[in-house]
Amino acid sequence: MSGNEEIIASKVRREGDRVLVRLERETGHLPERVWKMLTDSVCLAEWLAPGTLDARPGGRVQLDFGNSGMPIDCRVTDCQPNRRLAYSWSSGDSPERPLIWDLDPIDEGTRLSLTLLLPDDEVVPIACAGWDAHLEMLLAALEGISIHFPASRFRQARARFELLVRQELAA
Repeated sequence: MSGNEEIIASKVRREGDRVLVRLERETGHLPERVWKMLTDSVCLAEWLAPGTLDARPGGRVQLDFGNSGMPIDCRVTDCQPNRRLAYSWSSGDSPERPLIWDLDPIDEGTRLSLTLLLPDDEVVPIACAGWDAHLEMLLAALEGISIHFPASRFRQARARFELLVRQELAA
């Protein structure tokens, strides 16, 4: 990966028995447009998965990845339109995997930050690579381009995150 395809991880650190990871991207779209992609059911299906997200504190998030992953069924924990959205990437008895989307206006666009708080286990690089791939799908969808899950990018990102996690958490 090189140039604008490079994985951007501004932070990987241990927090107790969890790992905090922050992924960032910049886009030429205003926060209102990015917010719509994060919260509108039709838009979610374009880059993440079919489902619904009730964008209000306590609102329900239900996403169905079919055979490619577990269904998500959780509640919104923070909702500040066009600025911040938080919920857990989990369902049922699975470990909580809180995530926070932060949208910061920059020039004529948005700096989009995704913070993940993951259980400290062997799945961390897989989760990071999956979100990296979905962020690429989100950026494409913002441009009106529909792309399939970028499996090649996922594999490259997983190898890079395995190294990054080992380096950062060993320090």
